[in-house]
Amino acid sequence: MSKPLRLDPHTIDEIVALCDTMLMTLSHAIDRSEDLTRAVSFGGFESAEQLRRGFLLKARGTPESAYERLTQFHEVLTRMRETFAAGGQGFLDAEYDWVRRLGTTDST
Repeated sequence: MSKPLRLDPHTIDEIVALCDTMLMTLSHAIDRSEDLTRAVSFGGFESAEQLRRGFLLKARGTPESAYERLTQFHEVLTRMRETFAAGGQGFLDAEYDWVRRLGTTDST
């Protein structure tokens, strides 16, 4: 069996700093995605109004919209950051569980 992987404090600090940068960028993108809902007009034709409504749905309002996806990414990254800030053990435990399951699948 291989030795458990341990993250040294410096590596954890670097990962947390990267997460902080990504979280700040995602927060900015979430704020900017609000601007997508301000599409006033795409023209006077009915087809232009249909296009505008479709654009607004892609911006916000469905689970697949830009705003919701960015928010989901932010939540996941926040959890990852918290895990690493706590020493990374939770992340490593999950990784080893995944490797164990994969190994079990390979041997059957």
